[in-house]
Amino acid sequence: MKILLDTHTFLWLANDSPELSKKARSVFLDPDCEFFLSLASAWEIAIKSNLDKLSLPNPIEKFIPIQLQENNITQLDVTFRHIVKIATLPLHHRDPFDRLIIAQAMEEQLPIMSSDKIFDKYPIKRLW
Repeated sequence: MKILLDTHTFLWLANDSPELSKKARSVFLDPDCEFFLSLASAWEIAIKSNLDKLSLPNPIEKFIPIQLQENNITQLDVTFRHIVKIATLPLHHRDPFDRLIIAQAMEEQLPIMSSDKIFDKYPIKRLW
């Protein structure tokens, strides 16, 4: 199964955080699962790091590539098709990063691993 990670899920995985649900931990250990991180998440991490709202153990240019490699996560690029999809989304969620991740999940037909229950208002599958 292919799965798109929400930003906080990626960060919690990278930090082995107790915030990860038991189900999320078990899914990460499943060799049949393939994980993706949106460039929207990298953008969000960069902004929050720059604003001192997020502390990373390494500079972002090292942190994200290392975590992608160590956790066998594939980068999901943002396409024009994803951007266009945002224009049709209901405004259940106002966070621009999450809206882009939701649009990508819809367009790529990927479930999202996230603790954010607002995602359930969209026609996507949320794992947690």
